Amino acid sequence: MSSATLHSRYRDTASEFAHRRRITRASIVLAVILSCQLMVVLDSTIVNVALPDMKTALHFSDAQLSWVLNAYTLTFGGLLLLGARAGDLLGRRMTFLAGIAIFTLASLVGGFATTGWFLLAARALQGVGGALAAPSSLALLATMFPEGRERIRAIALFTVVSIGGGAIGLIAGGMLTEWTSWRWVLFVNVPIGVVVYAIGRLVLPETARHSGRFDLAGAFTSTFGMGALVFGLVRAATDGWSDRLTLASFIVGVLLLAAFLLVELRAEEPITPLRLLANASRSGANVARGLLFAGMFGMFFFLTQFLQDVLGYSPLQTGFAFLPIPLTVLTTSQFASRVLVQRVNGKLLMLTGVGLSALGLLVASRLSADSTYLTVLGCLLLFGMGNGLSFLTLTSAALAGVAPADAGAASGLVNVTQQLGGTVGVAALVTVFGSASKHAASNPLAGADQVFVYAADRAFTAAAVFLIAAIALVAVAVRAPRPAGRVASRQPEPVLVEA
Repeated sequence: MSSATLHSRYRDTASEFAHRRRITRASIVLAVILSCQLMVVLDSTIVNVALPDMKTALHFSDAQLSWVLNAYTLTFGGLLLLGARAGDLLGRRMTFLAGIAIFTLASLVGGFATTGWFLLAARALQGVGGALAAPSSLALLATMFPEGRERIRAIALFTVVSIGGGAIGLIAGGMLTEWTSWRWVLFVNVPIGVVVYAIGRLVLPETARHSGRFDLAGAFTSTFGMGALVFGLVRAATDGWSDRLTLASFIVGVLLLAAFLLVELRAEEPITPLRLLANASRSGANVARGLLFAGMFGMFFFLTQFLQDVLGYSPLQTGFAFLPIPLTVLTTSQFASRVLVQRVNGKLLMLTGVGLSALGLLVASRLSADSTYLTVLGCLLLFGMGNGLSFLTLTSAALAGVAPADAGAASGLVNVTQQLGGTVGVAALVTVFGSASKHAASNPLAGADQVFVYAADRAFTAAAVFLIAAIALVAVAVRAPRPAGRVASRQPEPVLVEA
């Protein structure tokens, strides 16, 4: 055998070994990213089933109890843009690890809370950690996996975690609350966070750091502007739309968000490059995602209460009742990523998915005090299939064509619309629920179950309207992502700076 042949075989073997090593490392990086996303998404819902126990243990009033959810979602959603910018300036690996560390520490502290304000402070700090980690995790995914089949499959798994994580949180919350204590809905993050941090330090690649400064004015106006709007919606549910503080909150929120746009137009280094919003397809996909999450969070919020208060389910039974959601999302999104995206127009997949989700909410709007779990199951299956189809394609459309320098900001927008869409959506639906409850309670013959179901049905109908608006938006504004099979087979490898 000639030396040239030996050299060729050695080179081929070395190349194959390097290729397998890259795939293995990419798989570990993906596992770390998915674990992070699971923690931050799961934490939006895991406390739902534990709220009654928290209320008793820490002496919350009904109004104060809602802030166990809002303290997390507002700081998480409000600071996501700043977290995305931090990843661009400080490096996404460093920002990701800092976020995981803060989130894990806050979970530990929150589990030991002895007063209401202590728990709310810990929940807000969890949101800060999530806001740092989440956009960096999605940006690392976009950097690690070039556009094409690999990214489609990675995004499909990311979608499963993003959508299924909310339902898994309800299941885990029910198990932990019934078997141990409400404190474990916080403690459970600690071992996961420690493992993710340790492995992340070893395998995560560092991205190039960009010189610049933080847009603190943009971060302040966007965070407090959204916070004021959500506060106004939550207060309107109990004190009415004519309440002075409600009106003041809306006015302040609108003014701060208007100031945010002015700041971003004039800032040399804006927290959100407005050129990302100028792309109609990308903006449409992000807004549609937000509307879908508004419907999903609202469905979880009201169905959880329906199962426990009307059907008499225990926390554990309530958690497992939602199991069809992650299973359906997993099955549908995997089938879509492996088969449908290569054969079916992406816009048709979006419209079909959102339509199925809207149909699921319309089924939920027909619930009555005499309904059985079969009706709930039909709602969950339709909603899960719809989300499995739509979120995969909408996420691809939201990230398509983004320059590497804008990857952090673009992924931040994806997470912002997702989280704030759910927060604002629930607040709006709670307002609808509150108005309908007052109307139903005016009937002296209506029992508590009838009042709740009447109001919840109106909230489900309003959630379906959100999704119908998303259908219209997708039809008009969003372009279909390129099918994976049409992407060029040879693409430049992402430029990474090894840690």
